[in-house]
Amino acid sequence: MNLNQQTIAGLAEHLESAELRRHEVIKITEAHPEMDWDDAYAIQAEILRRKLARGHKVVGLKAGLTSHGKMKQMGVSTPVFGWLVDYFSVADGGEIKHDQLIHPKVEPEIVFVTKKALKGPGCHIGAVLAATDFVMPGIEIIDSRYKDFKFDLKSVIADNCSSTRFVLGGQMTPVAGLDLRTLGVVMEKNGEPVAIGAGAAVLGHPAAAIAALANHLGARGEEIPAGTMILSGGVTEAIAVNPGDHITLRIQSLGSVSTRFV
Repeated sequence: MNLNQQTIAGLAEHLESAELRRHEVIKITEAHPEMDWDDAYAIQAEILRRKLARGHKVVGLKAGLTSHGKMKQMGVSTPVFGWLVDYFSVADGGEIKHDQLIHPKVEPEIVFVTKKALKGPGCHIGAVLAATDFVMPGIEIIDSRYKDFKFDLKSVIADNCSSTRFVLGGQMTPVAGLDLRTLGVVMEKNGEPVAIGAGAAVLGHPAAAIAALANHLGARGEEIPAGTMILSGGVTEAIAVNPGDHITLRIQSLGSVSTRFV
């Protein structure tokens, strides 16, 4: 780590204030080019500490940057990870107030819920599938606090990987008998398809993202507890939304989930 605790705390307050007050900031590496990966995750952890201190609860975890093409573009070999707290959750079919966010986009997700703990190093797809209780469709709403959605990897990790809202729905489907790689994914905006993909777009297999998260946490002496909900990463590109837009996600064998921006 290259940043001291005072700087980490100040940057966490800076980024969380941008989220809560809904205003853009410049990527933080411009002022702190010496930041390393541990600094970025330390800032993310300090933002979470601030939220927990105000009474919020962690309700899930997430993986981001889960396509091989995007990782190659960003010069990294592993996804990035963040957390989800209670007020991020929106009911299936529920409304999201667009003016409470900065410049939101939506991503289709295959969501895992664990029945057993997972811990790295050495976690793999087979271990993830054995520990999975069920999967379901989910819409993640991302909303980078950085101006014009422009950032580098360390800045976005510090900003909790642009997390802001998520919607879960569809069926709670066991993974036995499913090939998550071939599940068709269609996201519609106002009744028109805007993104189409398949589960294999996430690291070749969505469970690979969960394994990578377990290995990331294991390197820090932590684990994914039983009963954890995890967003495995966007199956397609993120789609910008405006007030009045209605988003529906349909995933083969898993059902559908929807939300509306007002």
